[in-house]
Amino acid sequence: MTKHILITGVSRGLGRAMVADFIVAGHTVSGCARNPEAVSALAAQHGAPHQFLAVDISDHQAVATWSQEVLLANGIPDLVVNNAGWVNTPAPLWLVPEAECRGVVEVNLLGTINVIRHFAPAMVQRQTGIFVNFSSGWGRSTSPDVAPYCATKWAIEGLTQAFSQELPAGMAAVSLNPGIVHTDMLETCYGERAAAYTPISQWVKAAVPYLLAIQPKDNGRALTVPV
Repeated sequence: MTKHILITGVSRGLGRAMVADFIVAGHTVSGCARNPEAVSALAAQHGAPHQFLAVDISDHQAVATWSQEVLLANGIPDLVVNNAGWVNTPAPLWLVPEAECRGVVEVNLLGTINVIRHFAPAMVQRQTGIFVNFSSGWGRSTSPDVAPYCATKWAIEGLTQAFSQELPAGMAAVSLNPGIVHTDMLETCYGERAAAYTPISQWVKAAVPYLLAIQPKDNGRALTVPV
């Protein structure tokens, strides 16, 4: 059965890999990212019915406009994957610049809220659909020098729990720890050591079937991709 899948943060890393594998599996993908050049490249690579637009999810009005374009083009999503994220350059909390700290919060937390705010109403009215909010191992534990990132991912866990309690039967919201994957973001934190962890190409082969298998009975669960 073909599904309409909405993904944020599709310009690189896990988001871009998921786009390709969902499409290969026969599903329709609507995606966004902040990088216009990367989004244009995706749109050229994957034509209609897939839709890719440059959107800053931390901008409430931008997400409102995007949601109307998505709903008009491809209808109500069956699966929303809140993947977009940003990690601060590792440093003690008091040394993380204010703008960087604010950016992490705005993308990771407020961006997720904006996407939920503008796509949940149609899904709730239809009473079907799954929300997957990307968390992290650092949303269930902590490490030094990434306090802003940890704060946002712990917030995602609580947000998802509360949101799941607001949904009707037939829907679900789950938090998802993708595991430790070799991405640009991981390199920011681990440097050369990042190469020792799961490659994206391996991760996505496990993640896409796992995401597609999430059901309403999973509502409120804190899940982890089994890589």
